[in-house]
Amino acid sequence: MSSSLGVGGALGLPAAALLAQYTNWHVLFWVAAGLAVLVFVLVRAFVPESEVRSGGRFDLVGAAGLSAGLVCLLLAISKGADWGWGSGTTLTLICAAVALLLVWGWWELRTGHALVDLRVTMHRQVLLTNLSSIMLGFAMYAMSLVLPQLLQMPTATGYGLGQSMVAAGLYMGPSGLVMMAVSPLSARITAAWGAKVSLMTGAATIAVGYALGIVLMSEAWQMVIVGSVIGAGVGFAYGAVPALIMSAVPVSETASANGLNSLMRSIGTSVSAAVCGVVLAHMTTRFGDFALPSRDGFRTALIIGCAAALGALVLAAFLPGRRPAAVPAGADTGVDALPASTSAAKA
Repeated sequence: MSSSLGVGGALGLPAAALLAQYTNWHVLFWVAAGLAVLVFVLVRAFVPESEVRSGGRFDLVGAAGLSAGLVCLLLAISKGADWGWGSGTTLTLICAAVALLLVWGWWELRTGHALVDLRVTMHRQVLLTNLSSIMLGFAMYAMSLVLPQLLQMPTATGYGLGQSMVAAGLYMGPSGLVMMAVSPLSARITAAWGAKVSLMTGAATIAVGYALGIVLMSEAWQMVIVGSVIGAGVGFAYGAVPALIMSAVPVSETASANGLNSLMRSIGTSVSAAVCGVVLAHMTTRFGDFALPSRDGFRTALIIGCAAALGALVLAAFLPGRRPAAVPAGADTGVDALPASTSAAKA
């Protein structure tokens, strides 16, 4: 299910390029909004409701605090190079982000209906998986930022591949299909050796893909290979992450824990957009009257993506090994140390 993300990417990239090239890029937002409404209706109609209820109410203060902190942080990262990293605006935003997130953490630990149960998230397996997810989100999105731009750069630059927007989307499509195709293999590895091995395999594969991209960037077909290798790694890793989360939290916390993990991946993609955007916007070369991202800029962004994947690999290495298949019902064991299924049985 996690790897089915690749199907959307495989179809979305060329479809979005087609709309943007022959209509207007504003149309993309209307189409995305329409698809969201359609998904909402389908979920309401066909997805059965979970019988698990933990009670409580929505933590509006926690949601507002987390949103404000992340906005300040991401705005500082994305605009810091333009404003100056030592400018008053950038430093103020960074300080505000730190202060807001600290206050948010204080609130979440004390409110009776926390948006995120930080005590559960501090469990070693959950914490390391979430940190790895930030790195994975960064690495996954960097590919979507760098490769299409390189494909569309004018050939007159000496390194651009001169493809149209639609062609660039089609060249990126196979990466999503590969992501879906490897998901059964990821499941087999998880079943045989555990989700930790799947996560490490995925992170290592992503790093190899970026390493290939640093040296293979002179032909369009090379971008297909690079994107497909990275897509395979994402398929391995994204299939393992929910398994790691679900096996480390009580069944009543699975929704919150997985929601937080999705947020961590989104933070990774947002930071990736900001960092890669800064790199490509400031490592440029003159092309007529325009400043375009340079070859070194593209390579630097690929190196950063590779480093993020290696960071996820290192973090995953410190995850606990595979647990026993079952825990005796009468064992004196903390509920947060039990797999979700055992926690449910005990409850």
